[in-house]
Amino acid sequence: MYKRYQPTHIWREMDRFQRDLNRLFDDYSPSTHSAPSFPAANIWADAESVLITAEMPGMRGEDIDLNILEDNLTISGERPTENLPEGATYHRQERGFGKFARSVRLPYRVDAKKVKANFKNGILEVSLPRAEEDRPKKIAIKVA
Repeated sequence: MYKRYQPTHIWREMDRFQRDLNRLFDDYSPSTHSAPSFPAANIWADAESVLITAEMPGMRGEDIDLNILEDNLTISGERPTENLPEGATYHRQERGFGKFARSVRLPYRVDAKKVKANFKNGILEVSLPRAEEDRPKKIAIKVA
């Protein structure tokens, strides 16, 4: 009796092989070993202001610089290096050190004179009120 050929198991094996290759290349890809943007930040915005919180463990507030130019906020500074005990080497190093700068584009222009920044327990909190000239204006319609 004639038996119909079923190649489905071959395609399953090819799919498995492709997944294994992808996993292999992902493990050795430079992009997987690069540090994420520092500092990690959360950004909230409403019609009145923007609030940014950024994690900056091990830093001091006086080592952080904030600059606003039009609708961009730049957080910069320098993270100190860790002192290793004599004869020790890194087993794994995920936290970077050295100079950093991170720019965030804001959804609108802010009033730089009213910006407030606080740094407590390694968390930078920046409140950026919207500039008055950038706020939407209600226009009255005259009815004839």
